[in-house]
Formats: sequence, structure tokens, C-alpha cells
Amino acid sequence: MTSPNRDGFEEEYPFESHYFERQGHRLHYIDEGEGEVLLFVHGNPTWSFAWRNLVKDLSSNYRCIAIDHLGCGFSDKPQDYSYRLNDHIENLTALIEHLDLKQITFIAHDWGGAIAMGTAGRSPDRSARFVLGNTAAFRSQLIPRSIHLIHIPGFGAVAVRGFNAFVRYGLHWTVVDKNVLTPAIRSGYLAPYGNWHDRVAVLRFVQDIPLKPSHPSYETLKGVEEGLAQFKDYPMQFIWGEDDFCFTTKFLDEFQKYFPGANTLSFPDAGHYVFEDKPQEMIATIRQFLSSNPLK
Repeated sequence: MTSPNRDGFEEEYPFESHYFERQGHRLHYIDEGEGEVLLFVHGNPTWSFAWRNLVKDLSSNYRCIAIDHLGCGFSDKPQDYSYRLNDHIENLTALIEHLDLKQITFIAHDWGGAIAMGTAGRSPDRSARFVLGNTAAFRSQLIPRSIHLIHIPGFGAVAVRGFNAFVRYGLHWTVVDKNVLTPAIRSGYLAPYGNWHDRVAVLRFVQDIPLKPSHPSYETLKGVEEGLAQFKDYPMQFIWGEDDFCFTTKFLDEFQKYFPGANTLSFPDAGHYVFEDKPQEMIATIRQFLSSNPLK
């Protein structure tokens, strides 16, 4: 399978591609810089491209690794894969073991929060610090109507895989300052999801949000939620875009109950893609957080 090319966004995403194989499928990741490990975990419908500004800067002092979940970015997009939360946790765990990463700082967004915290919960001896933004790692019914609609049989497939509504909708509604999304940046977000085949995981990610106990991923997410307590005293930084149609500040409030000692920075003038609205502020905050919480 040929990876999508970088025509139109080469300068935005200048990183060398790396791959590892699991269960017959290739997963793509970038690995830039040296030093303490920062592991970036994206959500849906993004890919490692979302972290490009942070990686470009932070890789001057840290080892920055960003995975493309299976079905996303430059990773393989098998059509018969289950794409469950547990699959993504196991894939990320496999990458950590493949690279033998230790004292990891997880930096996660969107559904990547559940994947990162689920992975950390299964490998607490490899986990050190956390930076979470506009995400969740616990059960919730605070799901926007647009997400519920995609759960409708037939409609979701046509909207997401046929019309690419979720990726394009994301580009329109996830930033406050629309000017930050230049043609090159738009091309980068759209490139891996150019046809019905390549949008399989975009749909499956949404369908995998467990809204009731009978859902196949409900128990997995419950386990992630129950595992949060073990990290109560770990260094934790929240960075939140308050103008988020999906992961509202109510999710931030819930996280703060689990981690009352966490640092919090939120922006009234930033949306779900806080890394697009406030990249420099994020970088400065993460640098301060890392320097204030040195590894032992």
C-alpha cells in the first residue's frame, strides 16, 4: 500500500517517516530529536500532522514521537479491522515496547486522551507526565448531536466516508481564527482521507464512542476511567480551547476532579484544534511544565 504523498504541505510536515508492523499492518510514526520522550497521541479525524508545530520546536530539546493510529495518516487502512479503543491502546503499547520507551510524557488530544491514558494505565512503570487538551478518558453522555447522527446506520457511512463530512466539518468548526488554516494546512489534514476506502477509521472512531453499556468498547473505556486514579499525583497539565463544540469545558471540569493538583491553561478564543489556534502558547506552556517537573 502506497502512503499519501506530501504534495502541498511538504514544508508543514518535513519529518522522516518511520513504520513498525503489528498483526500484519504497518503503523506510521515520526521520531524527531533526542532526550526525554514526548509521545504525541492524536484523535479523530486528525493524524500526526496536528502535532507538527509542537514537534518542530520541542524536538530541539526532547525526543518527540507521534503515531498515526491504524487507519489514520500514513498508517495502513485495512477495511476489515475492528478499530476499537482496545485495538488503539494495544497498538500504542506495541510502539512503546518496539522502541522501548521509558519515562514517557504523554501529550494527547481528542480520542487520543482515552488511548494515551489507557496505554499509560497498562504500563504505569513507563509513564511519567501528562499533557491533555480537549479530550476525555472517562464515560460521558455529553456528546454533541452531530456525533449521535453519525451513529445512525447508513447515514454515518454516507456522510463520513462518502462526503468526507467529518474531516471537512472539523476544519470549519474546530478553530476560532479561520485564517490559521492556510491552503497548505488544509491540504495536510485532508491528504490521508481522500476517498471512501481511506476514511474507514474516521467513521469507525465515531462509531466506537460507547454511549451505553452494551457497546463493545464500554468496558474498555470504563477500565481507562478506573485507571486514572493511579496517576493522581503525577505531573499533569491541561491545555484547553474553550470554544469547543465537542469537548467542552465540562470535560475539563471532570478531569480536574480526577486531578485536583493539575496545572490548567484554557483559552476563551481557541477551539477544539487548540494546537492550531494557540501553537506558540502551547509550546511555551509545555516547556514550562516540563522544566518545572523534572524526571526523577
